Amino acid sequence: MNFNKNRSLRNISRIIPFIFIIMLIGCSSNNYKPLETVESVDLKKYVGKWYEIASFPQSFQKGCNCTTAEYFLTDDDYVRVLNSCRKDGVDGKLDQAEGKAFIVEGTNNSKLKVQFFWPFKGDYWIIELADDYSYAVVGHPNRDYLWILSRTPKMENEIYSDLLSKITAKGFDVSRLQVTTQECN
Repeated sequence: MNFNKNRSLRNISRIIPFIFIIMLIGCSSNNYKPLETVESVDLKKYVGKWYEIASFPQSFQKGCNCTTAEYFLTDDDYVRVLNSCRKDGVDGKLDQAEGKAFIVEGTNNSKLKVQFFWPFKGDYWIIELADDYSYAVVGHPNRDYLWILSRTPKMENEIYSDLLSKITAKGFDVSRLQVTTQECN
């Protein structure tokens, strides 16, 4: 019985640092005003293939080229997500990740929670969207994640510049943006 009690204490002591980190993240304050999303999103128009034009570098996308995201409506309570890229070059190995996007209730589909690994979910907020759904900007309220997406592999410079102005006004550091190579066959 003493053995099990000691083992339980060791397990708890391993969990405490993670709980502390989660509390710090949850309680941390920033000087940003709340991140506004678009008014509403028609999921039937949003689904399909999107090309990543630029993004904030993330470890899970290291070495990615020709990055795309595809969204599929399901009969369940989520949208199926398929992210793809070519690793370490435009002719590199195809790398894919499948996930689920859950709509946050009361947001008119502009806020989702994306899950690639159970039980973890991340915020996926649509903060800019073309009227014709030709481009979208997805961000996170902590301003550490940002993706500029387009229905085509290239975006007009005028549209890109306009988006940079809007993103800056929302408190994102656009100097962190890295343009995505989309020169794949």
